[in-house]
This record gives sequence, structure tokens and C-alpha cells, in this order.
Amino acid sequence: MTMNGTASLEQEREATLAEIQRLQGFVVVALDEASDEADPDVAEREKTLALIQNLERKIEEIDYALATARKGNYGICEECGQPIDPERLALLPETTLCVKCKQVREKRRAW
Repeated sequence: MTMNGTASLEQEREATLAEIQRLQGFVVVALDEASDEADPDVAEREKTLALIQNLERKIEEIDYALATARKGNYGICEECGQPIDPERLALLPETTLCVKCKQVREKRRAW
């Protein structure tokens, strides 16, 4: 893996952590201000909590990609063993699957 790929993953990780912290701060402030369960902001807090969970999963994916990089396998599809398109890696540095294998996996989940 190139230094640029690792740097991209590290930058993505830092940005994601910052966003999680920002959202967690919003939830804490909203909870402090909430007076009852009928508060109209309850739905907004629930959406924010769901977003935080998604970002936490993204951190796990990034950490997995970094571990893959340390093994020297970054940028190689873990399903078919072929190189992952560099454009895909630029958009989703945490990805471990090529487009074709990702589509197959998503179809399997849909069944």
C-alpha cells in the first residue's frame, strides 16, 4: 500500500471521529434541554443516534482496512483477489471489496 492510501484512511478516520464527537455533543445538549418524552426533538435525537452508529461502523471498517494495509493487502479485493479500482479506493478508502464482489454480496443479503 502506498503512503497516500494509508494517509487517506487516517484522514478519513480522523474526520469521522470528529463528526462522531460533534454529533455526540449535540445529543448531550439536546438531552439536557429536553423536559419530557413528548419533546419534538426526540425524533431528531434518534436520527442523530442512528447516524452516530453508522459512523462508528465506518470507523470499524477503516480500522479493518488499516489492518489490511499493515498486512500488505490493501487495495486487493478480499473476495476475488483482484485489485480494487483506484477510483473506488479514492472515494471509499475503507472498502475491501471490488464493485463486482460488493454487488454480489448485496444481492446475497437481499435474499
